[in-house]
Amino acid sequence: MKRVVIFASGSGSNAENLIKFFQNSDNVSVVQVLTNNPHAKVLDRAKRLKVSALSFNRVAFTKSEDVLNIMKVTNPDLIILAGFLWKFPENILEEFPNKVINVHPALLPKFGGKGMYGMNVHKAVVENKETETGITIHYVNENYDEGATIFQAKCEVLASDTPEDVAAKIHELEMEYFPKVVEKLLIS
Repeated sequence: MKRVVIFASGSGSNAENLIKFFQNSDNVSVVQVLTNNPHAKVLDRAKRLKVSALSFNRVAFTKSEDVLNIMKVTNPDLIILAGFLWKFPENILEEFPNKVINVHPALLPKFGGKGMYGMNVHKAVVENKETETGITIHYVNENYDEGATIFQAKCEVLASDTPEDVAAKIHELEMEYFPKVVEKLLIS
């Protein structure tokens, strides 16, 4: 059984989608959800879906080895960042090489980097009059949004689209493709 840990910072819709996708799988199990936000809705979603969930602070994540030690004990086959907003520490990346992935709400390398997440990305897409956008699932390295691309899916951006319209299109792509790409990574 392949073991997955999800890091999230907010509502956790991607985390819930992944947990539900693998709930009855004989091959993959989401074993833990971790968040840097003690008030994140992802904690409620994980609890409701009977998945272990913990929150941690910046010291535990970047200044000590507390989160790294949790990862060592959990020993995941894949660490998924699903709306996780902090830069991932090198000590975890070194311990789990090519086992940390992220979903980014744009077609990287466009609209990536520090501060480019969520509505910030969708506003930039609309302001730049892009005709298409999408999602990029990529490996995580020491720099924001610069790891090797695993998968991209595209959608059209209409001239009349608002950032909220773009967000809805991106959400649909994430819900459809993210679990399938994770499954392919773990099982193939």
